[in-house]
Amino acid sequence: MTILPRIAALALLFAASVVPPALADEHTPNPPRQRWSFAGIFGHYDRAQLQRGFKVYRDVCQACHHLNIPFRTLSQPGGPQFSAAQVAALAAEYKVQDGPNDSGDMFERPARPADRIPWTFPNENAAASANGGKAPPSLQLMAKARGFERGFPWFIIDTLPGFVYQEHGPDYIHALMTGYQDAPAGVSVPEGGHYNKYFPGNIIAMPNPLSDGQVEFPKGPDGKPPVPETVDQYATDLAAFLMWAAEPNLEERKRTGFMVMIFLAVFAYGMYRAKKIVWSKVKAAGAHA
Repeated sequence: MTILPRIAALALLFAASVVPPALADEHTPNPPRQRWSFAGIFGHYDRAQLQRGFKVYRDVCQACHHLNIPFRTLSQPGGPQFSAAQVAALAAEYKVQDGPNDSGDMFERPARPADRIPWTFPNENAAASANGGKAPPSLQLMAKARGFERGFPWFIIDTLPGFVYQEHGPDYIHALMTGYQDAPAGVSVPEGGHYNKYFPGNIIAMPNPLSDGQVEFPKGPDGKPPVPETVDQYATDLAAFLMWAAEPNLEERKRTGFMVMIFLAVFAYGMYRAKKIVWSKVKAAGAHA
């Protein structure tokens, strides 16, 4: 591949990762920046938050949206880290199609941890038919596929070491989930549409999916949930979970990157010292010549 096609491919990838500017207007502000445990060079996922986020997905989002990941990943290191028994019990609650059997027929069986989390709909056409002609998008890569431009000078600062900011997607998901409100005066909302402050163009087909008290979190020792059961908390936990779904190896990547930076710093210092020693001998030999 020559250099021009590579540049074109990178440009298309970048363009697909941000909200198209043409869809935004003065009524569509940038999502507010949130505080995420996985941000920064030492970022890591909050296990309890990921488990709560999965519950929000399962109780609310799964009715329409697909999450194309195997059940077993929910127990692997770096993620929600449910126990193997919990994942096996969870998988068994779902039915998946298998086969053919000895008679050549397809059949249904309880899902296993190795199976992927099944979609509510049998196929995309059925999903589109049940949702006004357009299938709800898969959420597996949503936290990496959505974003926004922060403008000058932030788009430069966000690339600097120590300031790298890659959480535009979770910010957008949180803002979208909390951005439903009544349309301002002078804005007409078509039938079947809903006004969302942070959705590009402000009119979204998906109705508001969250409400306070909708999802019940596991209780703590005091009989109370560890966090408030509010829309803001649901949106935060869901966004964090979808970030993990999109980048399950984030913690390992950051650990590896940090070790590489240390190695490069030590290597650079060693090369500098070697250069000083070698050239000091050359200069000394020249002085005695």
